[in-house]
Amino acid sequence: MKQVVQNYKSGELALLDVETPAGKPGGVLVRSAFSLISTGTEMMKVSEASMSMLGKARSRPDQVAKVVQSVATNGVGATYRKVMNRLDSYTPLGYSLCGVVEEVGAGIDDVTVGDLVACAGNEHALHSELNWVPKNLYVRVPAGVEPRHASFATVGAIAMQGVRRGEPQLGDTALVIGLGLIGQLVVQLLAASGVRVVGVDPDQERCALAERLGASVCGHPGSGDVAIAVGELTGGYGVDQVYLAAGGSTNEPVELAAKLARDRGRVIDIGKCRLDLPWNAYYEKELDVRFSRSYGPGRYDPEYELDGRDYPIGYVRWTERRNLECFLDLIARGRVDVEPLVSHVADFATAVETYRRLNEGELKAVAVLFRYPGVDTGVAEPELTARVPASIRTSRRMGRVRTAFIGAGNYASSMLLPHLAEREDVELRRVVTTSSLSGANAKRKFGFAEASTDVDATLADPGIDAVFVVTRHSSHAELTRRALLAGKAVFVEKPLALTEAELGKVLGAVEESGNDRLQVGFNRRFAPLLHEATSHFGRRIGPASVRYLVNAGRLDHGSWYSQAGSEGTRFDGEGGHFIDTVSWLLGADPVSVYACATPDQQDLQILLRYPDGSTAAISYATSGPASFPKETLDVVADGKVLKFDDFARASVYARKRWTSSRIPKGRDKGQHAELDAFVTAVTSGGPMPVPLESLVATTLATLAVRTSLATGAPVRIGTSA
Repeated sequence: MKQVVQNYKSGELALLDVETPAGKPGGVLVRSAFSLISTGTEMMKVSEASMSMLGKARSRPDQVAKVVQSVATNGVGATYRKVMNRLDSYTPLGYSLCGVVEEVGAGIDDVTVGDLVACAGNEHALHSELNWVPKNLYVRVPAGVEPRHASFATVGAIAMQGVRRGEPQLGDTALVIGLGLIGQLVVQLLAASGVRVVGVDPDQERCALAERLGASVCGHPGSGDVAIAVGELTGGYGVDQVYLAAGGSTNEPVELAAKLARDRGRVIDIGKCRLDLPWNAYYEKELDVRFSRSYGPGRYDPEYELDGRDYPIGYVRWTERRNLECFLDLIARGRVDVEPLVSHVADFATAVETYRRLNEGELKAVAVLFRYPGVDTGVAEPELTARVPASIRTSRRMGRVRTAFIGAGNYASSMLLPHLAEREDVELRRVVTTSSLSGANAKRKFGFAEASTDVDATLADPGIDAVFVVTRHSSHAELTRRALLAGKAVFVEKPLALTEAELGKVLGAVEESGNDRLQVGFNRRFAPLLHEATSHFGRRIGPASVRYLVNAGRLDHGSWYSQAGSEGTRFDGEGGHFIDTVSWLLGADPVSVYACATPDQQDLQILLRYPDGSTAAISYATSGPASFPKETLDVVADGKVLKFDDFARASVYARKRWTSSRIPKGRDKGQHAELDAFVTAVTSGGPMPVPLESLVATTLATLAVRTSLATGAPVRIGTSA
């Protein structure tokens, strides 16, 4: 079998052929499905191995002390031979994996051959095709948890033990310094425990990720934003706990902890950072400094880890094995989400190259997984998720984007095509319409190279890079599905789908093709005036209250929008615009929807709830006068108000009031910027302007309005009842 090893003397990494470990009593033999690279602990070891001998000594003064002691005891010669022998040997890497039980040893009765288990330990959960794992270092994976997610169990237990050492209570405020893999998990565990979290990291992408995963606010350690946020969240007292999840040689984390902790607060060291405690600062606040030892009680105890002797639950509630089980249970119940942390999944055969890319900074990642070949986990693993870049075929860099339009009606001709026709990086290759004349008109007016009525031939044409679906609502999902399967980047006007079944087929096409290059025409989040107003409103810390009035007005007689039987309700078709705008403003997707309506079902009131406690009320009215603005929006949070009037005027009421120009430059609802973002994503191969999971959440929330009206009850989004 193959295993990742490293020579600490030379720094060499290798995927070595080694003998299969023998099965033994008191444990199981596990065939790996996924193993997790710890981009903190493991990469520190890999980096140290590439140093000179002097550099190694400087980085490990604890080992130097042992060498000095050995010289005094055994002499220089014997010590030298011992040290060189240890350095010039292959050592394993890895300590967190998920796999399938292949053999059960004597004395094991809690799992059987074929069971999916998560495993821990830097001697037993290695980057290796097979591992022997003792009883207290594996746990059964709950139903519904994907193997790739279960491979996080060990690092999850490390984060969980750190949180337990902090003893958080409901309503506490905590500071997490270092938003790498462990820090991101600590943020989620604290948020799930009812704690408000402030995060600190010099990497702004990691700060943004932590905020999406539950942190109230995150920022650079050198900025004043973090101190301001802590002051506002705690009334100036300081945080209750500080979790040190950072590495490195700087002493800044412990100094920042002293500055932002409250009197008699707790400082918990989870990572491996420098700990030169500033005595005065820690003494004056009488700070309680605690260490968190790896996965929990039982760690480094050979009787527990190797002999399988458990600690009685009445005396030790949370052992390392029970921490592993608890973390997997949180994943199963949706309280912790590790998928956003997966930056890269690499085939195990590319392990050496993957480590090289990480070590040289070519691959920037929070978590990297190795995927092992030929393992039947009994769980259908998606090949791609919304976070994984599209396949090489669909996300390549290109020159001009060769586009096809399916549909060229009034909206396409007035709001989309005029912007695209003037771009040098876009080639309008083909327009497809049901009417030959409308196609001819679009070809003449906008400069399409061809006009056609054949959708099939257009989707099969390898000379088309991107397809715009601008047809009636009932055809959106099916055309999008077919275009994705054909490997095209897709821009579809709202709505994406009219039913959950249609949405399921679109997502099925993403999974089948590996092509998630999809954008829905939710243009309002791109509106320049809205961006300007939110920049003056500034960062939000506490929950927000949003009020959105849509004066939709009455439809003209005979409008196809009123054909609810075939084209969905009016809100089905248009409501996603407003839900998406609110979700963008709040930086999250809704978790529940409640709706009620007037007796004729024409005027709707929709209440959305968001993960951080924010709420949004959307009033969708058709009975108002045409003289009143169509869309007015208010956002209230943190003692500030943002007022937005129909894309023509905006104001922010805060310490300093800001008002936009009194002379509007036209109601720019963001179509131009939206198209620019889509074309840029297609040409660069970068991520699409709106994450797929957000597009799906908005679509589900829109459809939930109909369900809530029928049942009279709130509808949860993204979780099963």
